[in-house]
Amino acid sequence: MRKLVYYVAVSLDGYIAGPGGEFDFYPTDDEMAAWITGQYPDFVPTHIRPHVGVPLDEPNTRCDTVISGRGTYEPALSVGVTSPYAHMKQYVVSRTLGRIDDPAVELVEGDPVDLVRRLKKEEGLDIWLCGGGNLAAQLLGEIDEMIIKSYPVVAGGGIPAFAGEFRPTLFSPAQRKEFGNGTQVTWFTRA
Repeated sequence: MRKLVYYVAVSLDGYIAGPGGEFDFYPTDDEMAAWITGQYPDFVPTHIRPHVGVPLDEPNTRCDTVISGRGTYEPALSVGVTSPYAHMKQYVVSRTLGRIDDPAVELVEGDPVDLVRRLKKEEGLDIWLCGGGNLAAQLLGEIDEMIIKSYPVVAGGGIPAFAGEFRPTLFSPAQRKEFGNGTQVTWFTRA
């Protein structure tokens, strides 16, 4: 059965973005960037692939479907990209967006839990939960694995990794990798 994988960057104080959706405050370096694009080319936006050495025709190896919320989708729209992950089946969950003018991206105005449960029953690779925090909180009960890029920076405020009700959910660390810039990637599986 397919898994829902939450792959996300997080500050030391648990934020995935600043109050205005900013994510450029994460310290990156060449070693980490090369590792990410080599390890997880599926998660590289289609329009960025040529700039980081990922061929446009690189086959998906981990995930073939991406789910995001409106706030995660809007940065692509702001630069004129209506299909940021054209190499995947794309769903945007929003009750306020109204419509999406790209047939490659499906707007989901209903319950995201129903969507994920349906997708998990279909054939295919895993499903990537791209963000944001509100959607992650709604889907917490469906998340099978988390890949957390924990950056050594305090944001001080913004969009939390999970923005929802108090619902303690146990995950077990399975693996960890550290980079020279102090960033750690930790893989967690549902306990």
